[in-house]
Amino acid sequence: MLVRDVMTSPAVTVTADTPLKQVARLLDERSVTSLPVVDGHGHMVGVISEADVILVAVPHDARAHETPRSLTREPTFTRAAQVMSRHPVTVSSWADLAEATDLMTSTSVKSLPVVDDGVLVGVVSRRDVIRTLARSDDRIEAELDDLLDGLDDGWLLEVVDGVVIADGPDDERERAIVRALASTVPGVVAVQFR
Repeated sequence: MLVRDVMTSPAVTVTADTPLKQVARLLDERSVTSLPVVDGHGHMVGVISEADVILVAVPHDARAHETPRSLTREPTFTRAAQVMSRHPVTVSSWADLAEATDLMTSTSVKSLPVVDDGVLVGVVSRRDVIRTLARSDDRIEAELDDLLDGLDDGWLLEVVDGVVIADGPDDERERAIVRALASTVPGVVAVQFR
């Protein structure tokens, strides 16, 4: 599968001038862990995450300290531009989803902005991948049946826990086609032939 097959588009975004309170509200309302920061032309200028916001926006509680800290000082950080990451890890919509998931797990990033030709086109998150893997076997099987409609009628397919079990001609060329088509269906985790 490609990133474009599972990404969320359009992405919820903020600008560099967005107040942190509004960023926190969007993160909460949309149940996302980060937001791309874009300029007026849709070009990425950064990304702001939950961690960026909570690191600077949660004040100390006087009850937890022997010497109370004052809340009367002006906040140091108030806008997205002041705390966002300016060099976010991104992927292309044409990237292999397996490579994007490797990137998310190896960097501990929970979502990746999807950028084509410098313009943000979506976001792919761990949640998007889980949603894809959780698709019902019946839905996967129906989509595969539609894809294989033009092949020899000898193919019988069954999907069990995302694994496609294909029974058909003992022709390696046709098996390669079935394998290739099945790999494009969201939720397929493997293909086996009887």
